[in-house]
Amino acid sequence: MRTREGGLVDDEAVVIARVRAGEPEAYAELVRAHTAVALRAAVACGAGAEAEDVVQQAFFKAYRSLGRFREGSAFRPWLLRIVVNETRNTVRSAGRRRAVADREADLLGGEPRIPESADPAVAVEERERSRRLLDALDGLSEEHRQVVIHRYLLELDETETARALGWPRGTVKSRLSRALRKLGRVLGEGPAEGPEGPDGRKGSEGGEGRG
Repeated sequence: MRTREGGLVDDEAVVIARVRAGEPEAYAELVRAHTAVALRAAVACGAGAEAEDVVQQAFFKAYRSLGRFREGSAFRPWLLRIVVNETRNTVRSAGRRRAVADREADLLGGEPRIPESADPAVAVEERERSRRLLDALDGLSEEHRQVVIHRYLLELDETETARALGWPRGTVKSRLSRALRKLGRVLGEGPAEGPEGPDGRKGSEGGEGRG
């Protein structure tokens, strides 16, 4: 797998093999390539000010567990599953959750979606839409919120989402479909199906019997 994000990994399988063969410095290539998405995942799941510590710990745990990494699998969803679990433990131990406004500011990360030269009224409208979306996400169950975060905020495909969350693909499809419908109702936009539906199609087929 070739990937670009904050760094470049020419071939993940080769890099992982090098680490397993006793070349720990090669692990830095994976860290550079996946730090940005790991931080987004930690922030989106509520790590807040501890996001960097969570990600550092997740990379450490991933390194320690690399011997159990399934050959041929993608590294990113496997890592994100560790990040999500580590974030959940951090939030639980702290006995708190991030406020919506704080998480919104962290998610945007100082990268304005609208150029400074844009119409201020448009910028206000965009920020209001972001706030409404985050409010709506907070109103979802944990399972529905996680599947939306992974599919759309972290931009994982269906298979990667299933691996990151440790769910069957059918569960991802059914929960995503239900979550998008709920978001659509809350946001007053009718039945929501996301940019291309939960799996490129309308509705949900198969999967679990509960949401």
